[in-house]
Amino acid sequence: MSLMRPLPLLSLACVVALAGCSAKIKSLDTSTLKDHPAPNYFKVDSATAAVVTGTIRYAGKRPNPVAIDMSNEPACVSAHKGKAYDGSMVVGRKGELANAFVYIKSGLEGKTFAVPAAAVVIDQSGCWFHPRVMGIQVGQTLQVVNSDPVTHNIHPMAQVNRDWNHSQGAGDPPLARKFVKPEIMIPVKCNIHSWMHAYIGVVEHPYFAVTGGDGTFTIANLPPGTYTVAVWQEKLGTQEETITVGPQAKTTANFTFKGK
Repeated sequence: MSLMRPLPLLSLACVVALAGCSAKIKSLDTSTLKDHPAPNYFKVDSATAAVVTGTIRYAGKRPNPVAIDMSNEPACVSAHKGKAYDGSMVVGRKGELANAFVYIKSGLEGKTFAVPAAAVVIDQSGCWFHPRVMGIQVGQTLQVVNSDPVTHNIHPMAQVNRDWNHSQGAGDPPLARKFVKPEIMIPVKCNIHSWMHAYIGVVEHPYFAVTGGDGTFTIANLPPGTYTVAVWQEKLGTQEETITVGPQAKTTANFTFKGK
């Protein structure tokens, strides 16, 4: 029968020291754990929520379509059946202006809004960015998709947020990125195809919209208050208007850009 040998004094000292350190670590861990309060997100009272609607128009000669040369990328030519046109000025027959970014510029100070869990998607399809103009909240996920059979390189040229670019080949999985600060607007390009452009408006709240082909927009679920409504268009610049919105009101804010 073997007898347990006594631990050498040095080993015994190490065991005691380690035990002491472990106890201190445990004590430190439990003493530094603190409950972090949940963010105090602003919640709109549905009984008083209001709506702002409007139409963005262009007063001037309707611009002629500008052809885009995609001949160096046969797959892109095929996607457009040989005819592709610049989308920087999309104007309807009655001056309706598409792709204008409309947002609440001021009046929401002091309010913090929950970040949507759903991602905002930008797709590279037909050798275009879809949508061309889009909005996203600070901290919300931007999902980048390449639906084309060719490689693209998405490059948001941010000034306030971090500038980044990333190649995405055909069949590659979606990319996920976030913007951590508000910025109006972030131009986006493809470093491979010079005609591909998009613009991203990053705001701290959910009150923004992009006009469709009819030039209209709707910003809903807005708390009563006085606001500055701003409109941005990539070729025509910006306009602003101050409005006061009452409880359950439907307020109109129309804008007209003059031809250059």
